[in-house]
Amino acid sequence: MAWDFETDPEFQKKLDWIEEFMETEVEPLSHLGMAAYGPGGREKFIKPLQQKVKDQGLWACHLGPELGGQGYGQLKLALMNEKLGRNSLAPSVFGCQAPDTGNAEIIAHYGSDEQKEQWLWPLLNGDIRSAFSMSEPTGGSDPLTFKTTARLEGDEWVINGEKWFSTGARWSTILIVYAITDPDEKDPYRRTSMFIVPTKTPGVEILRNVGVGANDGSEGYVRYNNVRVPYGALLGPRGQAFIIAQTRLGGGRVHHAMRTVGACAKALDLMCQRAVSRSTRDGKLADFQMVQAQIADSWIQLEQFRLLVMRTAWLIDKHKDYNKVRKDIAAIKVAMPTVYHDIAAKALHIHGALGVSNEMPFMGMVTSSFVMGIADGPTEVHKVTVAKQILKDYTPSNELFPAYHLPRQREAAQERYATELKELKADWEKRKETADASA
Repeated sequence: MAWDFETDPEFQKKLDWIEEFMETEVEPLSHLGMAAYGPGGREKFIKPLQQKVKDQGLWACHLGPELGGQGYGQLKLALMNEKLGRNSLAPSVFGCQAPDTGNAEIIAHYGSDEQKEQWLWPLLNGDIRSAFSMSEPTGGSDPLTFKTTARLEGDEWVINGEKWFSTGARWSTILIVYAITDPDEKDPYRRTSMFIVPTKTPGVEILRNVGVGANDGSEGYVRYNNVRVPYGALLGPRGQAFIIAQTRLGGGRVHHAMRTVGACAKALDLMCQRAVSRSTRDGKLADFQMVQAQIADSWIQLEQFRLLVMRTAWLIDKHKDYNKVRKDIAAIKVAMPTVYHDIAAKALHIHGALGVSNEMPFMGMVTSSFVMGIADGPTEVHKVTVAKQILKDYTPSNELFPAYHLPRQREAAQERYATELKELKADWEKRKETADASA
């Protein structure tokens, strides 16, 4: 067995370039806020950076060469995303921003030639944006509670219903919509289908854009009121929305975790910088054991989480099958919000009043940690998945006392080593007799 925690030298050069590019180009631009995204801003600021990334061969690296990417495995993507996770603008610059990455992936896997031609290439090139319109106000992300329907009338689908937290809907050109097409299907997981719906289709109404915390609203509350789309708007086979969604969400959960490693590392960096810089009447913050304990706890949490993420990425590369790594993906999804929250909260606290202000990033980080516990399935659901995946490898024992009952194990050991025990007893009695005789 070989273990190696080093990165090959050629790829390390790519990582070094990313780190410098992030520091000198991406992070300064991120402080312009919406000016970088507004009219003319995207062309003036973001597009040039995207071209630099493409020139380095680092654009949309999660995609295969046939789609303009590098086809990097998950382990390399993890190392990349660790650096990109330090700044929220970075995924857009590197062509791997959510929800476009996941939407492009399922169109690439399940889309018709016409759908790929019309939507996939503009999406991959960053020319258009998309939204994943799945969750609903009544049942959240549980597909068995969905009410939105798509009824076939002639050669058109008529979609009715409401969707909640369709991220980026306000900027989208297309919406990937999850709707019930076969309500009477015996298998409840085969009742729903997916559709590609242009956002400007009559009947699509963005009721409002909900903000997370104090941020501007980007989570679309969308109503579909007799929205008519052609039969060819169906994405993938009819009744296969659940399977398609799992394909999409599996990779998304891993990439969220990868970027969260970077966000946690940034929070820890700022915490340490504050600790060695800020003085009180009795010395620097870094001199106090309570501060040292918070820094130590944060570093340990981060390293444990990072190794779990990297191991999960390695397993995906090994098996080439998300289902075989289902437990591990669920585990990093469970760990992610806790680690992110704990480190960000400690960094916030060490910065005092400045830390809770909108002049530092920590309040946004703490809020994001709660989002991570909800997005792509709540933590509780993933804990159940982890437990079920672990328990399936065990078989029940219905005897009065279990096989690991200590008296039973002692009896088995005595039976196994009966000859040796008999010899030891005889030897002990002989030595005792000798000792008594010489006394």
